[in-house]
Amino acid sequence: MPGGLVALLDDVSVIARTAAASVDDITVAASRAGTKTAGVVIDDAAVTPSYVTGLSPARELPIIWNITKGSLKNKLLILLPGALILSWLLPSAIIFILMLGGAYLSYEGAEKVMEKLGGEKHGKTLEDEIVDPVAFEKQRVAGAIRTDLILSAEIMAITLNEVASEDFIVRAGVLAIVGIAVTLFVYGAVAIIVKLDDIGLHLSKRKSQAAETFGRFLVRSVPYILKALSFIGTIAMLWVGGGIILHGLHELGLHGPSDWAHGVQHAVETVTGGLSGLLGWATYAAISALVGLGLGFVIVILLHKVFKMGHGMGEGAEAH
Repeated sequence: MPGGLVALLDDVSVIARTAAASVDDITVAASRAGTKTAGVVIDDAAVTPSYVTGLSPARELPIIWNITKGSLKNKLLILLPGALILSWLLPSAIIFILMLGGAYLSYEGAEKVMEKLGGEKHGKTLEDEIVDPVAFEKQRVAGAIRTDLILSAEIMAITLNEVASEDFIVRAGVLAIVGIAVTLFVYGAVAIIVKLDDIGLHLSKRKSQAAETFGRFLVRSVPYILKALSFIGTIAMLWVGGGIILHGLHELGLHGPSDWAHGVQHAVETVTGGLSGLLGWATYAAISALVGLGLGFVIVILLHKVFKMGHGMGEGAEAH
């Protein structure tokens, strides 16, 4: 009996060590994959506040919570199983899904640029009369969740691409961790952003002079913060979309565009000394954004001018 108990305890310790190693592998892989999704996360966090802009302040947090729940369902119930099945049955398709997502982000970013330059708007905007606020809110939430599905698919595809060589348990764990962490980070940040004016108004009524001054500063700053986020979101779409396209072309054997972009990056790094890392990265990001803008312009023209299709790829225009 003692011998059997010792053997059992030894088996348990082996299982525990294996489980601990798997957890450690998942944590390290999740951290590595999470850094690769930064651009899409920035885009998601920058775009989402526009979905509650102009609606009743009392409805802002409920709307964000509804979008958060939709985002978690997108990632955990649809995309995570789909990504695992894809990595098992057809791993070579991951690069094409990445490039499709990159093309979508380029399209969205280019469309926003064209609208800012005076081009035709697509979809209902806040300038239009809202006859039924409840129905409009439902449309806004549904549009946000559809757009989130695209961005979440890109996040999961990038993550899967980073851990494609890991075993099944690690891939599943990493996808779940990244999916949950990104969702909580993005929509937690969005909730704070959209409530900054309320926080500022509350502080402005305090007896402390410092709190009152800071509160008024927050209230005045919110419109500029939202405009800045809209700008950052557009740049992030183009930067991430173009970068994915360059990387995808390289993976498919078309090395010229990616090699040229990296060549320019290295040339900048060579002549910029202590700032070489930052300026080299900024150079490659700028080239990626221009690639995304060019590709996006082509897609916008084809969809809206040639095929006469409206904005139906994510209802993103509702939030303009």
